[in-house]
Amino acid sequence: MKYALPAALAAVVAAPIVAQMPAGQPGAADKARVTAGTYVVDAGHAQIGWRLNHMGFNDTLGLIGGETGTLTLDPANPAASKVSISIPVAKLVSADAGLTAHLMKPAGANGKADFFGANPAPATFESTSVAVGADGTSAKVAGNLTLNGATKPVTVDVTFVGAGKNPMKGVETVGFHGTATIKRSDFGLGYAVPVVGDDVSLTISIAFEKKA
Repeated sequence: MKYALPAALAAVVAAPIVAQMPAGQPGAADKARVTAGTYVVDAGHAQIGWRLNHMGFNDTLGLIGGETGTLTLDPANPAASKVSISIPVAKLVSADAGLTAHLMKPAGANGKADFFGANPAPATFESTSVAVGADGTSAKVAGNLTLNGATKPVTVDVTFVGAGKNPMKGVETVGFHGTATIKRSDFGLGYAVPVVGDDVSLTISIAFEKKA
């Protein structure tokens, strides 16, 4: 009985919040919902997963969250879309604390770090072209990736996930998934290649909110 009153009070407080929640998901894979304008990354719902092969035995996985940037969209001319993303490499994590520490280990006496070193600068991706697929919901987004002081062309295979109004914020939102593969040696990160794989697979999931 001693828990009955707190539980009842919690139910009373929660009821109005639950009543305001939509009956279904507010976003849907409907191109007609997308409106033209400039969008900004919803940093709380943006992440890039990375994967590379470890010595031919299995894959090592990690994540970078908190991306920022902008997306310019015009549904009438999707090929003219432009995206600019900043990727906070300093927030990179893996499932193993020792590996994460090694990735951020400061440069040694020779002035070189095995990987990113301490306090790495954000990476950036700037699109240069968008080739929309025949289905109208996929595209190949070509651009320049600047990472660890090197800039290389990268193409991201992008799929439209959904659009609608986020009821928690009252803003129009669009979201996309993307995949790409880069060679870490292209960016001065080739420590232990080829014993540890050179190809890094990227899995991207980012939501964008329309600017007022």
